[in-house]
Amino acid sequence: MRVIVRAPAHLHAGNFDLTGDLGRLFGTVGFAIDYPLEIEVSRYWSVESNDSWAKLYAQHFIERFKLEGLRVNVKRRIPGFCGLGYHTTLALSIGAAASRIYELNLSIEEIALVMRRGAITALGVYALKVGGFIVEGGFRVDRREQMIPPLIFRYPVPEDWLFVVAIPEKPREQMAKLREKEKGILRELKVMPKSLSSDLSRIVLVKIIPSIIEGDLESFGEGLTSFNSMLGDFWREYQGGRYCHPIVEEGIRIMSSKASCACQSSWGPAFYGIVKGESKAKALADELKGFLERN
Repeated sequence: MRVIVRAPAHLHAGNFDLTGDLGRLFGTVGFAIDYPLEIEVSRYWSVESNDSWAKLYAQHFIERFKLEGLRVNVKRRIPGFCGLGYHTTLALSIGAAASRIYELNLSIEEIALVMRRGAITALGVYALKVGGFIVEGGFRVDRREQMIPPLIFRYPVPEDWLFVVAIPEKPREQMAKLREKEKGILRELKVMPKSLSSDLSRIVLVKIIPSIIEGDLESFGEGLTSFNSMLGDFWREYQGGRYCHPIVEEGIRIMSSKASCACQSSWGPAFYGIVKGESKAKALADELKGFLERN
């Protein structure tokens, strides 16, 4: 049996509660985007793959359920270590395919817990499950990594809202090293001031969510940019500045002048904006491509 999975990348806007005094932590805002990972998975007598990470995730799944084996062919990749969710998307896609092949009938949430992806922030889980613009409610502090945070809001992104995504190569190695320390950083993360969590939550609830329902891109982008930049200041000591690298900072400045929002995705270095219409999107993409090539 052979299963083909086509799954979306995702863009991270940030987490609105890193205080935890109300009993939950993180809570994530972000998007699924039409930039697909594609894999072909088949039943096999051992574990084999053309991608070392895919082989690792397939091996984990096989051992967990004591199954025969899998062959995973990654036909289309998402760039790794740049804030687009490659590893989470790959792990969940392999789990979903293996569940189908071996008739395990696992939900995407069950797969996420098995693969140990999506329990801190579930953006990647819901990007695969429902797509669109996503807000999830964080995990209970007494069940860290034992539950998938609940989906609290999902809305389709209007068809004329186009994402322009830039991925500078220069900072990727630096970000890959930072992500190797990610679990430790998140375990020992400083407590966010209650006032900042309150401000971020208010932006999400009364600025960002109503604006996408009303189709008001300017208000939505204003709220999203403010939300993302405030979080950038919180993460400053871990990533080196409001944004992860001077190239990203300058790219976001360029994007801010042309797009309705300008945000870094997770720890970067991917950054993105949203514009209305293909001509505006293409013009901004061309300008950013020139900027990145010069840098």
